[in-house]
Amino acid sequence: MFAEMQSIYEMPISPFQKINREMTSTYTVLERLNMFPTLTVTSIFYLCFIVLAIWGMSQAWLSQSRTETIHPFKSFVHLLAFYLSYLLIPLLFFSIYAGYIGKFSLHESIFVFLLSALLIYARFIEPHTVHVQHIGYCLGQEKTFTQPIKVALLADLHIGLFSGHERQLKTIVKKINLAQPDFVVVAGDWTYEPENKLVEELAILKEIEAPIYSVNGNHDEQYPGPPIQGLLAKALAANNVMDIEGKIVEFDDFRLIGVGDLWAGKADMRYMPDLPQDKPWLILSHNPDTVDMVPQLPTRPLMLSGHTHGGQVELPWLTSYVMKKVSILGHKRGLYQHENADVFVSVGTGMVGVPFRFRVPPTIDIIELS
Repeated sequence: MFAEMQSIYEMPISPFQKINREMTSTYTVLERLNMFPTLTVTSIFYLCFIVLAIWGMSQAWLSQSRTETIHPFKSFVHLLAFYLSYLLIPLLFFSIYAGYIGKFSLHESIFVFLLSALLIYARFIEPHTVHVQHIGYCLGQEKTFTQPIKVALLADLHIGLFSGHERQLKTIVKKINLAQPDFVVVAGDWTYEPENKLVEELAILKEIEAPIYSVNGNHDEQYPGPPIQGLLAKALAANNVMDIEGKIVEFDDFRLIGVGDLWAGKADMRYMPDLPQDKPWLILSHNPDTVDMVPQLPTRPLMLSGHTHGGQVELPWLTSYVMKKVSILGHKRGLYQHENADVFVSVGTGMVGVPFRFRVPPTIDIIELS
């Protein structure tokens, strides 16, 4: 019996069986080779997502611990959105790869790719693309200025959670100096829950080759920002920025006056008719709705403001709805005429709420007064 089984076991393999086994073996090897890079690349993407997520959470926590804020958890959530946005970069490439290997359908791959690309642009590109806009305005309606005056208007730097960091500030200073203004005005909202090193962060402003005049905005006055007036005042004074709230600066052909923030209840201008009226007025105030409080004066003043960010993210319908809450009088960007004064609204350079700018790039406005 054993011998019979042994002879059966040792029966030779037919050529067809041998070819079939070789083909099966080859197919298995090829299948494994085909799966290996797919699993490896996918794993690399997943590992990248995990590492970036851990890094983002740790950075958000560390930054929040250095932030001057009265809402630590809210600041942490905002910073988390800021740092986790770096996940958009590997997600963009993953959408292409996932579509290639069939993990995503074609429509899913295209949707994720386009959405990621759009958000990457709004997060990493447009906020750092500082534009310079030139406009002219005739302030001396009755008497022509001896020479045109060039004013650089900055607004809403929002140094803190999302913006106003060294890279952007260097760009702003460089572009201002290239424009060669006679002086610079900053229409408030310097901060957005900044870290406790504001003096050092603003040191670059010393490189601006013109006098700088400033007023505070609602985020500088605890509306809704933290109580940082003391920290901001120290930082501005240390870096050659003159706070002119409630003060008048004399020029040959006009006067510049600083008016406090509307939401902070500091925008009373009923005293202005009692001031000298032999020159036109240039008014610096953060909120453009303050223009409604300008009394009737012999000459028509121009107010320079910010506050609105021009919407910051320009989307159909949604932006218009949000802007109704930001400005009751419907200000958004550019020049507006009112009963007793005109107001020019800058879109500013910073960000609040979300770390994005879309179709509203940061802008320095160069206004030539004549």
